[in-house]
Amino acid sequence: MAPTIAYLLNTYPLTSTTFIRREIAALEARGVPIARYAVRRWAEPLVEPRDIADQQRTHYLLSGNVAGLVKALFAELLTNTAGFARGLRLWARLCANQRELSPRFVAYLMQACYFRRRSAADGIGHVHAHFSTNATAVAMLAHAMGGAGYSFTAHGPDEFVDPTPNSVGLKVQRAAFVVAISQYCRTRLVLAAGMASWPKIVLGRCGLALDDFRPDYRFEPGRLDFVCVGRLCPQKAQVLIPPALALLKAEFPALKVHFVGGGESRAALEAAIAEHGVADQVVLHGWQGNDRVKELLAHGRALLLPSFAEGLPVVIMEALAMGRPVISTYIAGIPELVDEGCGWIVPAGSVEALADALRAAARATPAELEAKAREGRARVERQHDVNELARILEAQFAARA
Repeated sequence: MAPTIAYLLNTYPLTSTTFIRREIAALEARGVPIARYAVRRWAEPLVEPRDIADQQRTHYLLSGNVAGLVKALFAELLTNTAGFARGLRLWARLCANQRELSPRFVAYLMQACYFRRRSAADGIGHVHAHFSTNATAVAMLAHAMGGAGYSFTAHGPDEFVDPTPNSVGLKVQRAAFVVAISQYCRTRLVLAAGMASWPKIVLGRCGLALDDFRPDYRFEPGRLDFVCVGRLCPQKAQVLIPPALALLKAEFPALKVHFVGGGESRAALEAAIAEHGVADQVVLHGWQGNDRVKELLAHGRALLLPSFAEGLPVVIMEALAMGRPVISTYIAGIPELVDEGCGWIVPAGSVEALADALRAAARATPAELEAKAREGRARVERQHDVNELARILEAQFAARA
């Protein structure tokens, strides 16, 4: 029987980690045993039944486990003295890179002690994390203490803003392998870790269970609904949509944008809607389950995502897989999937360019939209099949677990 692989996440599951749940499910379908661990439980209510089910299967290091963390710290100190010393030296490097010695970093050390002991008891053969942040730090420290080897998937963009304080290079150098979700991401990892790390950085594009996304290439000529899906936050720049709508409402009074998601920019978005007088052109749905998101996309003309900072958003893959073109921006890994063949791509931050793309999509004939939609579906089938991602990961795990 294959050794059990631990997936160690920061907060899991949450509304925006559907891609991780799909990845785990695809690996399990290939017979790879997966144990789920996370630092903390998401504080907000979950709306997707499969996320709710996965939460019950996840073991949490920090949430509700303060006594366990304290006990593990002293147990490692007394019974794994040499390993604890190695971990402590590495932990000091993390603190030095961040120029910080805080309760947050003490918590990393305690979580690593607990995770090393727990994962050993659970028979873990290898640990995989997502994002090069705290979960990867915990996996790296636990490995230094004598725990299983680790790897991680890097997404960006926040991970690459200032990689030295986050010790990205150190985490890459000590990892068994690293998965980059795009070529852009791969180059950023190499810049952080050095060219010697190139061979261990594997391209593994996020994937979809394509059978769950049935494309529909029909477009109603008079229906001008667009869908914007994602956390409401400055990086995704949803506040640029109301001024773009204001430029178009006289020409296209039926044009409407459906926002799916919640977050810290909700108040700013509502203020922009009021300022530009486009309340009749928007619907704020809040967070929705996967089935409802698919329903909105299926009835939309295109996905709209005017982001300033992204890795390569999974929702773009989902929209294309469902036979819907995409309007997005020239940033990070997005141009590796989206261009004029399957949508419209514009400079980030330009309200006028965003309005031009919406205008072009509104004027496009059903035949023109269908051509873009079919090309988008074909690209996702070639590049973003979760079964191919699972095959890549399984091969990497098997070589090291």
